[in-house]
Order: sequence, then C-alpha cells, then structure tokens
Amino acid sequence: MTTALFPDLVVNGETVPQAVVAAEAQNHSAPAGKPGIAWRKAANAVAIRTLLLQEARRRGMAPDPVEVGPGRFETDEEALIRGLLDTAVEVAQPSEADIRAEWARDPERFRAPPLWEVSHILCACNLADEQAATLARARAEALIKQVRDNPRRFADLAKQNSDCGSGAAGGTLGQLGPGDTVPEFEAALRDMAEGDISAAPVPTRHGYHVIRMDAVAHGAVLPFEAVRTKIGEAMEKAAWARAARDFTDALVRGAEIIGADPATAPEPGGMR
Repeated sequence: MTTALFPDLVVNGETVPQAVVAAEAQNHSAPAGKPGIAWRKAANAVAIRTLLLQEARRRGMAPDPVEVGPGRFETDEEALIRGLLDTAVEVAQPSEADIRAEWARDPERFRAPPLWEVSHILCACNLADEQAATLARARAEALIKQVRDNPRRFADLAKQNSDCGSGAAGGTLGQLGPGDTVPEFEAALRDMAEGDISAAPVPTRHGYHVIRMDAVAHGAVLPFEAVRTKIGEAMEKAAWARAARDFTDALVRGAEIIGADPATAPEPGGMR
C-alpha cells in the first residue's frame, strides 16, 4: 500500500515490501516526530541492497554463508552481497613507495601504546540505583576536595575510604595500558597529565572513582618497519571501500528506482 509519506520502493520493477524498509528504519536515527527521515534513509539503504542482490542473481551466484562469529553465520543475502563484491571489486596492493609515503606524511600517528601509573579511590555503587549513586558521588566529591587541599593524604584516604582492594596499598593500581581497565576509566586516563587528580568523580560500572595520575609514559614513535604491514592493510582496505562504492554507484546510475534516492546513501551492509 502506498502512502504520501511512505511511498512504495520499486527497484528495476521489483517492489520491495514496506515491512523490509520498516525493519531497516529501526537502524537509522531521526529527530523526534519525524519518522519520514529515518524511512528515507532506510529506503536508500534497502534500494542499494536490492540492487546488489539483483546483480548477484543476474550473475547466477549462489549464497555460500561463512561463519562471522562463534556459531553465527551470514544470512543468504549477506553472503550473496559479500560474494558479489569479492568477485566484482579488485584493488591492487599498495606499493612499497606508497606505504612509506603514507607513513612519512605524519609518523607521529604511529606510536607504541602509552603506559599509565595510576592510583584511585573507589566509591562503589550501582549507578542504576539513583539514591546509592548520589551518595557515592557525594563521597567522591568530598574526597577530591580533601586530596586537592592536601595531596599527600591520598594514600591514607584511599586506605580509609576506598571500596577497592587496592585501597590497602594506598590506592595504587600499578602500570596500566590500553585495554587493561574499563573503557570509562581509560578514557579519563587519556585526558590526564602526570600529577593530575581527577577534577570530578569518574563514573564507571563499578561506581565513582577519584583518580591520581602518578606517571605517564607516552608511547614512542614506531619505526616504519614496525608499522609497514598495518599501514599497507589499512590502505588496501580504504582502496577496496572506494572501489566498492564506485561499483555500487554504477549500479545506481543504471537502475530505475522509485521511492528512494540512494545516490548519496551510505555503503550497504555486507561491505568490508
């Protein structure tokens, strides 16, 4: 059924069920009260997916789903799109000169992971419990004030107040690197310099933290040989994405599409 707001999507004479577009619309954001925006985004994405499936079937391709996670396999449609793009899109590997030029453009981008020496005081709570979270935050704010008034008291305050086992050692957590702690805690560390004390309590799934950055070792710039493979893989992936987009754009230009305008739509699912 066609409506003024949500017209039928027809791709090369194939009418796509509105239920398919509605399901895709759940993956697209839109301002409150403006469902038409999400619908148009979804229609564009579905139009491209339909074009790719039509092309795969035109070529007589059959789906060959692969495992994409433990016990989780591609759908037949995902497998068809992947197979089509793997067949139709080819890119040359970047040359040694191109890889070296990409590295030389800004070697500072390629560093070893940093190391942080950190101490903290944990005021544990379940953040979903509003009353407990309010009390824990107030405790942490009071501790921050005490630490800022007298930084030398940090270890004693940790021993007396921290809900973490590290409190017995004055709050010290030793050396941490990326991935060693929860993302919210790590994000706070990345914004701190040596000697800093968190200006406000840092919330994580464990509660509120008062953090002191005891030392920072910024990762050294890595030599070309250490990052050559990573750069080459990234360049090849970017080139593949551009070529896949060009292939899709060509399908769009040669198609008759009613109810969508996918010329500027994002890449469809199934692309690398």
